[in-house]
Amino acid sequence: MSKLSDADVTNSEYIQRAEATRVRVLSEALPYIQQFAGRTVVVKYGGAAMKDSNLKETVMRDVVFLSCVGLRPVVVHGGGPEINSWLDKLGIAPQFKNGLRVTDAATMDVVEMVLVGRVNKEIVSLINQAGGCAVGLCGKDGNLIKARPQDQQGIGFVGEVSSVDTRLLESLVQSGYIPVVSSVAAGETGQAYNINADTVAGELAAALGAEKLILLTDTPGILRDYHDPSTLVAKLDIQEARGLIEDKVVSGGMIPKVNCCVRSLAQGVHAAHIIDGRIPHALLLEIFTDAGIGSMIVASASSSRF
Repeated sequence: MSKLSDADVTNSEYIQRAEATRVRVLSEALPYIQQFAGRTVVVKYGGAAMKDSNLKETVMRDVVFLSCVGLRPVVVHGGGPEINSWLDKLGIAPQFKNGLRVTDAATMDVVEMVLVGRVNKEIVSLINQAGGCAVGLCGKDGNLIKARPQDQQGIGFVGEVSSVDTRLLESLVQSGYIPVVSSVAAGETGQAYNINADTVAGELAAALGAEKLILLTDTPGILRDYHDPSTLVAKLDIQEARGLIEDKVVSGGMIPKVNCCVRSLAQGVHAAHIIDGRIPHALLLEIFTDAGIGSMIVASASSSRF
């Protein structure tokens, strides 16, 4: 019998270490899987994770994984870059006011076409290809979301959530489907409104009594120094989050995300997470590991990592 070479031994040791790491990860995940089985997790999908084809597939596989181990994921999405691309193709110049997309009638038509007809169905298809069973929805379906116009002049058909009727979502989730919701809804007259996807995710999480609201972003989370990732705030409560906004530590586009999390927590969501969607398997790392990778906001400082 021939002896193993040094290279063979080295490779064998590497494989054993890799397998041991996988086992440790699974073991660490077990209490979280047990804790969250049967609980609803609302994932707001956006940022770089929507642009990179590899990340798209990874995120959707992770969503399917959540479903397979007993959690009940609901995906909410926007699609700003895709909307801009189609506006450009149609010769419509994108306009923004105070950080909001100015949405006249022509732009609203494009928003609805892109979010409901293209982006939504692409996500549904990716989840199905990964072995899940997804259903695409917008706020109009089953009167899921009622909208009202935002109280700001000159922005057109930009809305906010007036009410949520979760019966359709609950029926789908209980039947094992993964709902994928685009952030378009109708007002009392049937007029379509473009609503911020973070806001939609937060309101759906609250209405569903979700265990977690998770926002995929292009930042590591909440940073005390925006230029230094090592200043990540791993865990904070509502009071601390509000203090960071008042002290201007949280600023710019992070303010509405943090406010969205705070509002959902105030309405009963157990924990809200802001994580870096550019990291492969960010969802699983945040939910199923002790340390997590992003910022978790909870109602009070006494709340556990669970």
